[in-house]
Amino acid sequence: MSRVAVIGSCITRDLWSVTGEDAAGLLYVARTSLPSLFAPPVAGFQPAPEPPNGLKRHQHNAVVDDLTKRALAMLVTHRPTHIIFDFIDERFDLLGTHGTLATHSWELEVSGYLSQPALSGATPIARHSAACESLWLEAVGEMAAYLQGTPLRDAVVILHRARWADSWRDPEGGVHDFRGVELWSGRPADIGQHNALLERYQTAFCEAIPHAVQVSAPAPLADATHRWGLSPFHYTDEYYGEIWSQLREAGV
Repeated sequence: MSRVAVIGSCITRDLWSVTGEDAAGLLYVARTSLPSLFAPPVAGFQPAPEPPNGLKRHQHNAVVDDLTKRALAMLVTHRPTHIIFDFIDERFDLLGTHGTLATHSWELEVSGYLSQPALSGATPIARHSAACESLWLEAVGEMAAYLQGTPLRDAVVILHRARWADSWRDPEGGVHDFRGVELWSGRPADIGQHNALLERYQTAFCEAIPHAVQVSAPAPLADATHRWGLSPFHYTDEYYGEIWSQLREAGV
């Protein structure tokens, strides 16, 4: 029986719920970035005992995992047979603070933690900047070495080659182009720019980890009736079905 870990986003995690598969034992690491995974813990960070400001528990756990840098240890302890990477969550800026990095996700933004001394005054590192690109490419090499230097070497590494959809389908079947996309309210995003970034990241990952199995589906279409709402990376069921079929061929 496979034991799966996902380092990525809801586009991979949702495969289990969309296909009706049992997700028991699935380790899901989200709302992080490869450079942040390998950075030191944020010194002085104090997590709240309960999720703050309306965050759900899993959202809060993702923020705490990113700031305390406990995800890699969790990954090794999980001893997965398969590790699936997708880079859709690599859309957020990074923050530099006190000699380390954090992922500036929406969840971190609303958590209130940015007002803590450990994070106040953090320096933004724009996702599409040369500095962020350099940090990310360095972290890919670190991930390749980590996979090889730990018991994770025995796992099948899978890259879910994903991209933002350019178009979406309404409940009546009509197809429309996306307009005015935002990461969250007041944070505009360019689909073409993010897809170009994803292509560079995915290419670099496969160069660093050439044995990775790649799964992909052409021309994704977003779904206005998706359980998480309309977004360029909330796809139609057909997309999930195609990716799941390929994952099954890889032994998941």
